[in-house]
Amino acid sequence: MNAPVKAGTSVRTVDFRDAGEVRRIENFVREAGASLFHRPAWLLGVETGAGQRAAGIVAERLGTVTGWLPLTEVRSALFGKALVSSGFGVGGGIVAESDDAAQAIALAAQGHAARGGFSGIELRGGPIPQGWDSWSDKHCGFERPLAADDEAELLAIPRKARAEVRKGLGFGHRVTVGRGSGDLAAHYACYSESVRNLGTPVFAKRLFTAMIEAFPDSCDILTVWQGATPLASVLSFYHDGAALPFWGGGVFAARAARANEVMYYELMLHARRQGMTRFDFGRSKTGSGPFAFKKNWGFDPVPLTYGAWTDGGAAKRNIDPTDASYSRKIELWKKLPLPVANTLGPWIARGLA
Repeated sequence: MNAPVKAGTSVRTVDFRDAGEVRRIENFVREAGASLFHRPAWLLGVETGAGQRAAGIVAERLGTVTGWLPLTEVRSALFGKALVSSGFGVGGGIVAESDDAAQAIALAAQGHAARGGFSGIELRGGPIPQGWDSWSDKHCGFERPLAADDEAELLAIPRKARAEVRKGLGFGHRVTVGRGSGDLAAHYACYSESVRNLGTPVFAKRLFTAMIEAFPDSCDILTVWQGATPLASVLSFYHDGAALPFWGGGVFAARAARANEVMYYELMLHARRQGMTRFDFGRSKTGSGPFAFKKNWGFDPVPLTYGAWTDGGAAKRNIDPTDASYSRKIELWKKLPLPVANTLGPWIARGLA
Protein backbone atom coordinates (compact mmCIF):
# COMPACT_ATOMS: atom_id res chain seq x y z
CA MET A 1 0.00 0.00 0.00
CA ASN A 2 1.37 3.41 -0.96
CA ALA A 3 0.88 6.55 1.11
CA PRO A 4 1.51 9.93 -0.56
CA VAL A 5 3.92 12.33 1.16
CA LYS A 6 4.74 14.91 -1.46
CA ALA A 7 5.13 14.89 -5.21
CA GLY A 8 7.29 11.96 -6.30
CA THR A 9 7.48 10.38 -2.83
CA SER A 10 5.77 7.21 -1.63
CA VAL A 11 5.79 5.17 1.58
CA ARG A 12 5.11 1.43 1.60
CA THR A 13 5.87 -1.87 3.27
CA VAL A 14 8.93 -3.81 2.11
CA ASP A 15 8.96 -7.07 0.18
CA PHE A 16 11.94 -9.01 1.54
CA ARG A 17 11.58 -11.54 -1.26
CA ASP A 18 12.87 -8.87 -3.65
CA ALA A 19 16.67 -9.16 -3.44
CA GLY A 20 17.13 -5.88 -5.30
CA GLU A 21 15.00 -4.03 -2.80
CA VAL A 22 16.92 -5.54 0.12
CA ARG A 23 20.21 -4.41 -1.47
CA ARG A 24 18.91 -0.86 -1.93
CA ILE A 25 17.91 -0.66 1.74
CA GLU A 26 21.27 -2.09 2.83
CA ASN A 27 22.96 0.62 0.76
CA PHE A 28 20.76 3.30 2.32
CA VAL A 29 21.63 2.08 5.83
CA ARG A 30 25.34 2.21 5.01
CA GLU A 31 25.22 5.64 3.41
CA ALA A 32 23.09 7.06 6.23
CA GLY A 33 25.49 5.73 8.87
CA ALA A 34 22.59 3.88 10.51
CA SER A 35 23.00 1.12 13.07
CA LEU A 36 23.59 -2.60 12.70
CA PHE A 37 19.98 -3.11 13.76
CA HIS A 38 18.70 -1.18 10.76
CA ARG A 39 20.15 -3.71 8.36
CA PRO A 40 17.71 -6.05 6.63
CA ALA A 41 20.22 -8.81 7.37
CA TRP A 42 19.50 -8.32 11.09
CA LEU A 43 15.74 -8.61 10.60
CA LEU A 44 16.10 -11.70 8.42
CA GLY A 45 18.47 -13.33 10.92
CA VAL A 46 15.91 -12.78 13.68
CA GLU A 47 13.17 -14.20 11.45
CA THR A 48 15.17 -17.35 10.68
CA GLY A 49 16.48 -17.84 14.21
CA ALA A 50 13.45 -16.90 16.29
CA GLY A 51 10.51 -17.20 13.94
CA GLN A 52 9.49 -13.55 14.33
CA ARG A 53 8.65 -12.13 10.90
CA ALA A 54 10.75 -9.39 9.32
CA ALA A 55 8.90 -6.30 8.15
CA GLY A 56 9.63 -2.65 7.46
CA ILE A 57 8.44 0.63 6.01
CA VAL A 58 10.41 2.36 3.25
CA ALA A 59 10.06 5.88 1.85
CA GLU A 60 11.15 6.50 -1.75
CA ARG A 61 11.37 9.43 -4.10
CA LEU A 62 11.92 8.89 -7.80
CA GLY A 63 13.17 5.37 -7.12
CA THR A 64 15.65 6.41 -4.42
CA VAL A 65 15.26 5.34 -0.79
CA THR A 66 14.83 8.39 1.45
CA GLY A 67 13.67 6.76 4.68
CA TRP A 68 13.48 3.41 6.43
CA LEU A 69 11.98 1.82 9.52
CA PRO A 70 13.03 -1.79 10.25
CA LEU A 71 10.41 -3.82 12.09
CA THR A 72 10.10 -7.23 13.70
CA GLU A 73 6.55 -8.55 14.01
CA VAL A 74 6.63 -10.02 17.51
CA ARG A 75 3.95 -12.58 18.31
CA SER A 76 4.03 -14.13 21.76
CA ALA A 77 1.45 -16.01 23.81
CA LEU A 78 3.02 -14.49 26.94
CA PHE A 79 3.90 -10.96 25.81
CA GLY A 80 1.35 -10.21 23.12
CA LYS A 81 1.80 -8.81 19.62
CA ALA A 82 3.90 -5.75 18.84
CA LEU A 83 6.00 -4.20 16.10
CA VAL A 84 9.54 -3.72 17.38
CA SER A 85 12.29 -1.66 15.79
CA SER A 86 14.43 -3.64 15.88
CA GLY A 87 13.85 -7.16 17.21
CA PHE A 88 16.40 -8.26 19.84
CA GLY A 89 18.40 -5.12 19.04
CA VAL A 90 19.32 -2.14 21.20
CA GLY A 91 18.95 0.36 18.36
CA GLY A 92 16.66 0.92 15.41
CA GLY A 93 14.04 3.55 14.86
CA ILE A 94 13.23 5.75 11.91
CA VAL A 95 16.00 6.95 9.59
CA ALA A 96 14.81 9.56 7.10
CA GLU A 97 16.17 12.42 5.03
CA SER A 98 13.30 14.77 5.99
CA ASP A 99 10.85 15.30 8.85
CA ASP A 100 7.83 14.79 6.63
CA ALA A 101 9.18 11.45 5.38
CA ALA A 102 9.77 10.38 8.99
CA GLN A 103 6.23 11.33 9.97
CA ALA A 104 4.79 9.53 6.92
CA ILE A 105 6.75 6.39 7.83
CA ALA A 106 5.35 6.58 11.37
CA LEU A 107 1.79 6.88 10.08
CA ALA A 108 2.34 3.95 7.71
CA ALA A 109 3.71 1.88 10.60
CA GLN A 110 0.61 2.67 12.66
CA GLY A 111 -1.55 1.51 9.77
CA HIS A 112 0.49 -1.68 9.43
CA ALA A 113 0.06 -2.33 13.17
CA ALA A 114 -3.70 -1.79 13.02
CA ARG A 115 -4.15 -4.07 10.01
CA GLY A 116 -2.05 -6.82 11.60
CA GLY A 117 -3.66 -6.65 15.02
CA PHE A 118 -0.50 -5.44 16.79
CA SER A 119 -1.13 -3.56 20.02
CA GLY A 120 1.69 -1.10 19.54
CA ILE A 121 5.04 -0.08 18.05
CA GLU A 122 8.35 0.20 19.91
CA LEU A 123 11.18 2.39 18.61
CA ARG A 124 14.71 1.99 19.90
CA GLY A 125 16.31 5.28 18.96
CA GLY A 126 15.84 7.69 16.09
CA PRO A 127 13.34 10.57 15.99
CA ILE A 128 10.22 9.93 18.07
CA PRO A 129 7.08 10.92 16.11
CA GLN A 130 4.81 13.63 17.43
CA GLY A 131 2.21 12.28 19.83
CA TRP A 132 4.17 9.13 20.73
CA ASP A 133 5.49 8.40 24.23
CA SER A 134 9.24 8.78 24.72
CA TRP A 135 11.73 8.30 27.56
CA SER A 136 15.48 8.57 28.12
CA ASP A 137 15.89 7.38 31.70
CA LYS A 138 15.82 3.59 31.41
CA HIS A 139 18.91 2.60 29.40
CA CYS A 140 22.33 4.00 28.57
CA GLY A 141 24.75 3.17 25.77
CA PHE A 142 28.50 2.84 26.23
CA GLU A 143 31.09 3.47 23.52
CA ARG A 144 34.66 4.76 23.27
CA PRO A 145 37.54 4.76 20.78
CA LEU A 146 39.93 1.84 20.70
CA ALA A 147 43.52 2.58 21.68
CA ALA A 148 46.51 2.58 19.34
CA ASP A 149 48.18 -0.63 20.62
CA ASP A 150 47.79 -3.47 23.13
CA GLU A 151 49.51 -1.73 26.05
CA ALA A 152 47.62 1.50 25.47
CA GLU A 153 44.38 -0.47 25.47
CA LEU A 154 45.23 -1.96 28.84
CA LEU A 155 46.17 1.44 30.24
CA ALA A 156 42.90 2.92 28.98
CA ILE A 157 41.07 0.70 31.48
CA PRO A 158 40.82 2.40 34.91
CA ARG A 159 43.16 1.11 37.62
CA LYS A 160 40.88 -1.24 39.57
CA ALA A 161 39.39 -2.88 36.49
CA ARG A 162 42.86 -3.04 34.89
CA ALA A 163 44.15 -4.97 37.91
CA GLU A 164 41.42 -7.58 37.36
CA VAL A 165 42.38 -7.90 33.70
CA ARG A 166 46.04 -8.40 34.66
CA LYS A 167 45.02 -11.13 37.10
CA GLY A 168 43.07 -12.85 34.36
CA LEU A 169 45.94 -12.61 31.89
CA GLY A 170 48.16 -14.17 34.54
CA PHE A 171 46.17 -17.41 34.36
CA GLY A 172 47.36 -17.94 30.79
CA HIS A 173 43.91 -18.76 29.42
CA ARG A 174 43.66 -19.95 25.85
CA VAL A 175 41.67 -17.61 23.59
CA THR A 176 40.05 -18.66 20.31
CA VAL A 177 38.12 -16.77 17.65
CA GLY A 178 35.97 -18.51 15.06
CA ARG A 179 32.58 -19.13 13.50
CA GLY A 180 32.37 -22.91 13.32
CA SER A 181 30.17 -25.45 15.07
CA GLY A 182 32.70 -25.84 17.88
CA ASP A 183 32.71 -22.10 18.51
CA LEU A 184 28.90 -22.05 18.57
CA ALA A 185 28.78 -24.98 21.00
CA ALA A 186 31.26 -23.34 23.37
CA HIS A 187 29.40 -20.04 23.15
CA TYR A 188 26.03 -21.62 23.90
CA ALA A 189 27.42 -23.54 26.87
CA CYS A 190 28.72 -20.30 28.42
CA TYR A 191 25.85 -18.05 27.42
CA SER A 192 23.02 -20.36 28.45
CA GLU A 193 24.50 -20.96 31.91
CA SER A 194 25.14 -17.25 32.36
CA VAL A 195 21.60 -16.13 31.57
CA ARG A 196 20.08 -18.98 33.64
CA ASN A 197 22.14 -17.75 36.60
CA LEU A 198 20.69 -14.27 36.02
CA GLY A 199 17.15 -15.64 35.91
CA THR A 200 16.65 -14.93 32.21
CA PRO A 201 15.27 -17.37 29.59
CA VAL A 202 17.87 -18.25 26.98
CA PHE A 203 17.45 -17.83 23.22
CA ALA A 204 17.41 -20.87 20.98
CA LYS A 205 20.81 -21.86 19.68
CA ARG A 206 19.47 -21.53 16.14
CA LEU A 207 19.24 -17.75 16.62
CA PHE A 208 23.02 -17.54 16.96
CA THR A 209 23.51 -19.92 14.04
CA ALA A 210 21.19 -17.74 11.92
CA MET A 211 23.08 -14.58 12.84
CA ILE A 212 26.43 -16.14 11.94
CA GLU A 213 24.93 -17.02 8.55
CA ALA A 214 23.31 -13.59 8.10
CA PHE A 215 26.61 -11.76 8.72
CA PRO A 216 29.22 -14.01 7.09
CA ASP A 217 31.90 -11.32 7.00
CA SER A 218 31.08 -9.21 10.04
CA CYS A 219 30.63 -11.34 13.15
CA ASP A 220 32.55 -13.96 15.10
CA ILE A 221 32.78 -15.73 18.46
CA LEU A 222 35.64 -15.17 20.91
CA THR A 223 36.00 -17.76 23.67
CA VAL A 224 38.23 -17.93 26.74
CA TRP A 225 39.19 -21.48 27.75
CA GLN A 226 40.62 -23.23 30.78
CA GLY A 227 42.09 -26.34 29.23
CA ALA A 228 39.25 -27.97 27.27
CA THR A 229 36.54 -26.11 29.19
CA PRO A 230 35.04 -22.87 27.84
CA LEU A 231 34.77 -20.28 30.62
CA ALA A 232 33.44 -17.22 28.82
CA SER A 233 32.35 -16.53 25.26
CA VAL A 234 30.90 -13.64 23.26
CA LEU A 235 29.28 -13.34 19.84
CA SER A 236 30.27 -9.96 18.40
CA PHE A 237 29.35 -7.95 15.33
CA TYR A 238 31.46 -5.43 13.40
CA HIS A 239 29.64 -2.48 11.87
CA ASP A 240 30.69 0.93 10.60
CA GLY A 241 34.09 0.80 12.31
CA ALA A 242 32.79 -0.43 15.66
CA ALA A 243 32.98 -3.76 17.46
CA LEU A 244 29.74 -4.72 19.21
CA PRO A 245 30.00 -7.55 21.75
CA PHE A 246 26.37 -8.56 21.80
CA TRP A 247 25.57 -11.95 23.28
CA GLY A 248 28.15 -12.95 25.87
CA GLY A 249 28.44 -14.69 29.19
CA GLY A 250 30.47 -16.95 31.40
CA VAL A 251 30.03 -20.06 33.51
CA PHE A 252 30.23 -19.92 37.31
CA ALA A 253 33.98 -20.63 37.29
CA ALA A 254 34.61 -17.63 35.02
CA ARG A 255 34.42 -15.16 37.91
CA ALA A 256 37.33 -16.59 39.92
CA ALA A 257 39.34 -17.06 36.72
CA ARG A 258 38.65 -13.44 35.61
CA ALA A 259 37.60 -14.92 32.26
CA ASN A 260 35.06 -12.20 31.46
CA GLU A 261 37.70 -9.51 31.97
CA VAL A 262 40.11 -11.35 29.69
CA MET A 263 37.35 -11.86 27.13
CA TYR A 264 36.51 -8.18 26.72
CA TYR A 265 40.15 -7.05 26.73
CA GLU A 266 41.12 -9.64 24.12
CA LEU A 267 38.09 -8.63 22.03
CA MET A 268 39.29 -5.03 22.05
CA LEU A 269 42.66 -6.15 20.72
CA HIS A 270 41.06 -8.43 18.14
CA ALA A 271 38.74 -5.64 16.98
CA ARG A 272 41.60 -3.19 16.46
CA ARG A 273 43.52 -5.77 14.44
CA GLN A 274 40.49 -6.05 12.16
CA GLY A 275 40.55 -2.33 11.51
CA MET A 276 37.86 -1.27 13.99
CA THR A 277 38.30 2.12 15.64
CA ARG A 278 35.51 2.03 18.27
CA PHE A 279 34.24 -0.37 20.92
CA ASP A 280 30.48 -0.29 21.46
CA PHE A 281 29.79 -1.96 24.81
CA GLY A 282 26.04 -1.93 24.12
CA ARG A 283 23.26 -0.80 26.40
CA SER A 284 22.61 -1.46 30.07
CA LYS A 285 19.74 -0.72 32.38
CA THR A 286 20.48 2.52 34.22
CA GLY A 287 21.87 1.78 37.67
CA SER A 288 22.26 -1.97 37.07
CA GLY A 289 25.27 -4.18 37.70
CA PRO A 290 26.30 -4.24 34.01
CA PHE A 291 25.92 -0.44 33.97
CA ALA A 292 28.45 -0.18 36.83
CA PHE A 293 30.77 -2.74 35.21
CA LYS A 294 31.01 -0.70 32.01
CA LYS A 295 31.57 2.55 33.89
CA ASN A 296 34.36 0.86 35.82
CA TRP A 297 35.97 0.02 32.48
CA GLY A 298 36.13 3.71 31.60
CA PHE A 299 33.02 3.98 29.42
CA ASP A 300 30.80 7.01 29.88
CA PRO A 301 27.05 6.30 29.90
CA VAL A 302 24.95 8.07 27.28
CA PRO A 303 21.16 8.00 27.81
CA LEU A 304 19.21 6.24 25.05
CA THR A 305 15.91 7.69 23.89
CA TYR A 306 13.21 5.15 23.08
CA GLY A 307 9.61 5.67 22.02
CA ALA A 308 6.33 3.81 21.74
CA TRP A 309 2.87 4.10 20.24
CA THR A 310 -0.09 2.05 21.44
CA ASP A 311 -3.29 1.37 19.56
CA GLY A 312 -6.21 2.95 21.41
CA GLY A 313 -6.45 1.73 24.98
CA ALA A 314 -4.05 -1.19 24.55
CA ALA A 315 -1.64 -1.78 27.42
CA LYS A 316 2.08 -1.37 26.80
CA ARG A 317 4.18 -4.50 26.57
CA ASN A 318 6.23 -5.11 29.70
CA ILE A 319 9.40 -7.12 29.05
CA ASP A 320 11.57 -5.29 31.61
CA PRO A 321 13.24 -8.02 33.73
CA THR A 322 13.87 -5.53 36.55
CA ASP A 323 10.14 -4.88 36.97
CA ALA A 324 8.95 -5.95 40.43
CA SER A 325 6.27 -8.19 38.91
CA TYR A 326 8.99 -10.49 37.54
CA SER A 327 11.13 -10.78 40.68
CA ARG A 328 9.66 -14.05 41.98
CA LYS A 329 9.75 -15.65 38.51
CA ILE A 330 13.41 -14.65 38.11
CA GLU A 331 14.37 -16.21 41.44
CA LEU A 332 12.59 -19.44 40.51
CA TRP A 333 14.26 -19.51 37.08
CA LYS A 334 17.71 -19.26 38.64
CA LYS A 335 17.07 -22.54 40.44
CA LEU A 336 16.10 -24.54 37.36
CA PRO A 337 18.47 -27.31 36.22
CA LEU A 338 20.29 -26.06 33.13
CA PRO A 339 18.81 -28.69 30.74
CA VAL A 340 15.30 -27.67 31.84
CA ALA A 341 16.07 -23.96 31.45
CA ASN A 342 17.54 -24.56 28.00
CA THR A 343 14.44 -26.49 26.94
CA LEU A 344 11.83 -24.02 28.19
CA GLY A 345 13.81 -20.82 27.66
CA PRO A 346 13.71 -20.48 23.85
CA TRP A 347 9.90 -20.63 23.75
CA ILE A 348 9.71 -17.73 26.21
CA ALA A 349 12.70 -15.75 24.93
CA ARG A 350 11.41 -15.51 21.34
CA GLY A 351 8.75 -13.11 22.65
CA LEU A 352 11.29 -10.82 24.32
CA ALA A 353 12.35 -9.13 21.07
